[in-house]
Amino acid sequence: MTIKSIFLFAFTLGVIVSCQTKFQKENLNKRPNIVFILVDDLGYHDLSFTGSSFYETPNIDKIAQEGMVFTQGYAASRVCSPSRASIMTGKFTARHGITDWIGAAHGADWRRLNRYDKLLPADYVHALPKDEITLAEAMKSGGYKTFFAGKWHLGDLGSYPEDHGFDINVGGWEKGSPIGGYYSPWTNPRLENKEKGENLSMRLARETADFITKHKDTTFFAFLSFYAVHGPIQTTQTKWNKYREKADSQGIKDKGYTMERVLPIRQVQDNPVYAGLVESMDDAVGHVLKTLEDLELDDNTIVIFTSDNGGVASGDSYSTSNLPLRGGKGYQWEGGIREPYFIKVPWLELQGHLSLYPVIGTDFYPTILDLANIDLLPEQHKDGMSLRPLLEGQPISVQRPLFWHYPHYGNQGGEPSSIIRDGQLKLIHYWEDGRNELYNLHTDPYEQQNLSHDHSEITMALYNTLINWLDSVHAQRPERDVEFDDLLAQKRREAIRNTLLPDLEQERKAVLSKNFEPNDDWWNSNITTD
Repeated sequence: MTIKSIFLFAFTLGVIVSCQTKFQKENLNKRPNIVFILVDDLGYHDLSFTGSSFYETPNIDKIAQEGMVFTQGYAASRVCSPSRASIMTGKFTARHGITDWIGAAHGADWRRLNRYDKLLPADYVHALPKDEITLAEAMKSGGYKTFFAGKWHLGDLGSYPEDHGFDINVGGWEKGSPIGGYYSPWTNPRLENKEKGENLSMRLARETADFITKHKDTTFFAFLSFYAVHGPIQTTQTKWNKYREKADSQGIKDKGYTMERVLPIRQVQDNPVYAGLVESMDDAVGHVLKTLEDLELDDNTIVIFTSDNGGVASGDSYSTSNLPLRGGKGYQWEGGIREPYFIKVPWLELQGHLSLYPVIGTDFYPTILDLANIDLLPEQHKDGMSLRPLLEGQPISVQRPLFWHYPHYGNQGGEPSSIIRDGQLKLIHYWEDGRNELYNLHTDPYEQQNLSHDHSEITMALYNTLINWLDSVHAQRPERDVEFDDLLAQKRREAIRNTLLPDLEQERKAVLSKNFEPNDDWWNSNITTD
């Protein structure tokens, strides 16, 4: 049974699937190790376990099969930096203030991008604040050795992982993408080049495995934060060929894109370059899992797996499709924020168990502390909830609203908007014109029927709750651009539809052509020696 069918099953039943718990006697007096795996830009349906028939992810699937799958798991934002800050702080984005990816233009600077939008995006906090007690700092105070590898993107020099509680930082700096690509030589002051053509994802996994090996006799908190599967997407010729043949055998569709409101959006999973990148990342996950097994640490190591936002279906590399979820990275719909969300606690009998309770990235902080038997910090992780009861088979009866705030324009076509989910109801408020969309995720999980006009009282009640909460945390909002020119905006829209859309279709066919060759050495992946 795939997650795609489970997803529908979950909405139909609308109940929490409980699990039986059983502590392994030999682990009762041991504090657990924690390995947190965060993938960049991985969509909800980008795993074979969650319904993809094109991508192959056996190692990640194993985490899901041996742990608890949260079918209603969310990132705290539709883009990376805000979501990552929420994992580190246990707070929603509007509360900690990092509401856009760090480095994005805002205010009058937005005009320089020639987007011709009606609003000027709000300013935001540009580094993880020093006064936040991060998850890493809490774990370190609790006696854990802390390690970070990979993408950080939460501030410049002075606000790196080592400045926020991580004893060791390998590869974490201000950049949000792999500068120089996925094959050495890359440019990263926190990750030296050792071997030409080395794969970045596997290198980060090896560094994580080395840390685990060196600290196997301690209690450790290892945070593996892949740059994959963020663009620029790259893979080896071997993997490209494997997935090109697979796409061909499945039948290559004539059209791969359609227009969303602002940009074209990908409708099919058939990009062999992206598929190879996903598989390389999964190989790297497998290396870490095998290290835990070889060291006989797997019985006492909690493994958490998730992504920071939806898959890139528009803008950037146009990598994947999130269907049947609507949208993708940068979008306000489920495709932008619904994520794989797996927690494996080896001494609990969680195999095959699902939770339908809506959870979010802010919940990791108190959950990890709770599982590690470290005192919770409720004044810090204000917007998080420990999921330990669910993991131990107990229901959570509290129905809490979840909030998202993105007063910006996304590179992928998303619109400035804020969201509240309360129970099965989801309201999206748009800052350009003040309109609202209301969806019942129980009956309409793919957000095709806007119920705001038919249920105006419910819409207004949710809107008021959302606005009151934003006011309570002093959320910044976009401003109207007095220089907005509708004629220029119209020309841009026409160019997108008449030029960009057909160009994307040609590029898609080119990547699937037997003669495709990005360059002589396939992004350095064919270089393995000096």
